[in-house]
Amino acid sequence: MLKIAWSEIYAHPLPQNHRFPMEKYNLLPEQLLYEGTAKQDNFFAPISLSDEQVIRTHDAVYWQKLKDQNLTRQEERRTGFPLSQELVAREIIIMNGSVQCAEYALVHGVAMNVAGGTHHAFTDRGEGFCLLNDIAIAAHHLLDKGLVNKVLVVDLDVHQGNGTAQIFENDNRVFTFSMHGQSNYPMHKETSDLDVGLLDGTDDSTYLSLLDRHLNEVFESFQPDFICFQSGVDVLATDKLGRLGMTLDGCKARDRMVLELCHRNKVPVMACMGGGYSEKIAHIVEAHANTYRLAQELYF
Repeated sequence: MLKIAWSEIYAHPLPQNHRFPMEKYNLLPEQLLYEGTAKQDNFFAPISLSDEQVIRTHDAVYWQKLKDQNLTRQEERRTGFPLSQELVAREIIIMNGSVQCAEYALVHGVAMNVAGGTHHAFTDRGEGFCLLNDIAIAAHHLLDKGLVNKVLVVDLDVHQGNGTAQIFENDNRVFTFSMHGQSNYPMHKETSDLDVGLLDGTDDSTYLSLLDRHLNEVFESFQPDFICFQSGVDVLATDKLGRLGMTLDGCKARDRMVLELCHRNKVPVMACMGGGYSEKIAHIVEAHANTYRLAQELYF
């Protein structure tokens, strides 16, 4: 069974005209249920992550500042969200959604978090709509428990996974692969194990050719036994923050390439949502829904 992490707390209220589309966290599950891609028993509500699990990945001082609502105005502005106790409570539920999905993936081959993909969170700071890094927390959980030995992070959001790269820069058990807009945020990029920078306007055929080559090369050389897939849909040409030229079909082909590789090689995969900022919320939901449809098609 495809296990999907979702909670009502995912859709956090934001000030009017805020550019982050929180409503997608309710619209996507509704769409999956409406069309029959998922049923109620596919979904589970994550519980909160413990302090110990948070500070395994993040700096204890930074975590305490989040809990105490004690970020400076500059630190808060960098995250992109107004800080509140409710926001922090939401964050640790999302984090554990990815941890629990990682464990479910070991059993079922794949599991998916409706939120997460918070790859801009560093060890000691947040930025770009990310406070804590669910990919890193989930990978550390699996590795520390001896459930896996090598984790490949496949980050296909249009923005580089800079926080994830920094967290794992000295950990050879985790290979960070980020394929992103070369001239897009963040302006100062970290160094992943493999960074593939894309020109503005990159189309489907160019993107998919590059992904096919690099993904297979990394898979062959690193030989992971688990994959964390950041499946951001801000690669679409319709995305307000993306600047690439991909279609919905191209984005779906991207996800198929990743999931088919995992399925064919029997490597469990945890997928988390990542970004998506198209003007029409329907484009965001459709692109994300395709990832879930593919998981059901390939695995179940």
